Amino acid sequence: MKNLGKKAITTLFGALAVANIMTMTAFAEGDVAGAVTSTWTSAKSQIKSVVDNVVFPVIDVILVILLFVKIGTMYLEYKKHGQLEWTAPAILFGCLIFTLTAPLYIWSVVSI
Repeated sequence: MKNLGKKAITTLFGALAVANIMTMTAFAEGDVAGAVTSTWTSAKSQIKSVVDNVVFPVIDVILVILLFVKIGTMYLEYKKHGQLEWTAPAILFGCLIFTLTAPLYIWSVVSI
């Protein structure tokens, strides 16, 4: 029983030590807003590059796949029931057009 108590106390102190290390307070001296602004200014071009060359193309690919799947299911529903439902493909197509053209104007909207 003594061994179990020592293990529990050791585990408790270990957990408290890890929690203490993870919650260290960062004291900021000086102008925090200026530091954030300068960091944002230096990283702005990298963020633009990643969003324009990675994020938007990934979203475009996902939307194209969803659009083709929806058109395929729309065709199967037409063959089965004889009516077309255009709402979902139209919404997906509109979103695809929006994300394809977004890199041209999104940075002026965000004002970066």
